[in-house]
Amino acid sequence: MTTTSLVDSLSPAEVDRLRLDFPVLGERVNGHPLVYLDSGATSQKPLSVLDAEREYYLHENAAVHRGAHTLAALATERFEDARTTVARFVGARDDEIVWTSNATEGINLVAYAMGNASLGRGGAAAARFALGEGDEIVVTEMEHHANLLPWQELAARTGATLRYIPLADDGTLRLDEAAAIIGSRTKVLAFTHVSNVLGTINPVAELVGLAHAVGALVLLDACQSAPHLSLDVVSLGVDFAVFSGHKMLAPTGIGVLYGRRELLNALPPFLTGGSMITTVTMQGAEYLPAPQRFEAGTQKVSQSIALGAAVDYLTAVGLGRIAAHEAELGRRLVEGLAAIDGVRVLGPGVGHERVGLASFDVAGIHSHDVGQFLDDRGIAVRVGHHCAQPLHRRFGVVSTTRASTYLYTTTDEVDEFLAGVAETVTFFGAHA
Repeated sequence: MTTTSLVDSLSPAEVDRLRLDFPVLGERVNGHPLVYLDSGATSQKPLSVLDAEREYYLHENAAVHRGAHTLAALATERFEDARTTVARFVGARDDEIVWTSNATEGINLVAYAMGNASLGRGGAAAARFALGEGDEIVVTEMEHHANLLPWQELAARTGATLRYIPLADDGTLRLDEAAAIIGSRTKVLAFTHVSNVLGTINPVAELVGLAHAVGALVLLDACQSAPHLSLDVVSLGVDFAVFSGHKMLAPTGIGVLYGRRELLNALPPFLTGGSMITTVTMQGAEYLPAPQRFEAGTQKVSQSIALGAAVDYLTAVGLGRIAAHEAELGRRLVEGLAAIDGVRVLGPGVGHERVGLASFDVAGIHSHDVGQFLDDRGIAVRVGHHCAQPLHRRFGVVSTTRASTYLYTTTDEVDEFLAGVAETVTFFGAHA
């Protein structure tokens, strides 16, 4: 991960030029210029990404890995070139990148494959993935439901115990307790790199060290880090990682599972069908090596190509510079919100490294009312529990309002949002 304080940020003029690549940012909502502060949910898409997908359908559309004709060969080449681009983006090998529909599917793939191993599928090679009574799966209290429910289900199917690392009041993990929770019975540690609610950047190296010291596997949810921070899965030392294309300028319907090569080739398949086999008889089948063993059926070809284009776009801008820009926006958000009476910001305060998002509660005002008031002024934010109910319960709230930035967000937009929140507090206070 790049230290943002040592990297040049994007200048206001550069951000203004980048915004021209995103036509939707020129739209008006309820008579106001759109202020899009919901990139943590899904990012907007630049023209180069939209064009890449459109060009594929116009000139190269064919089934990949299934035809001998020229168009099929061209489509397959473009499909695999995108895999190479994404692999390079996160410091992985091509055969360590598995296409999924989203990060949720990637986590479920690993969890259900481990469940298959627990049933004896995959033979001796898969035995290290098997769980049973007495084994433990460890997550954290800040997880998105996508990195909690699959592990709950795996524990229920195998008899393993699910444990979690609790949160401190400042929105960071209780690492003192983590060292006690991760022990000889731990088989899997799954945690988020960056909290989608708190903006907390977790200490990956320390957590990986604790897990690997006891022989546990590590899965990293990188949904909120891959779009914003320089990411090298090998340097981080994780065994698996997942992220979604739609949060990093790409279309919906495409995600990535990274897994160390030797682990993927030992893991029994989750989905089975065409294109992932070597031999099929009426009695059984043998499967291809990774990544194809996990890519059954017709693949997400245009989305993969568009994700490759998105990675090219982010690489050209520079992840370190994007991270520095968003760190500045994050500080501006937290400082501005903290200065408004009645507003409570969840997560690390000023002085802590965090990404460019902030979730907050306004005393006496439901988050949906805050969101609606802002939307009336053209400001798009996220409201609700953000698929993290246990986290909200930990901080004594049902829901929050979240503003999240990206490379195309300006300081003026953040200031307009802060003014809108202050106006919200005044309006509802006057009508209480």
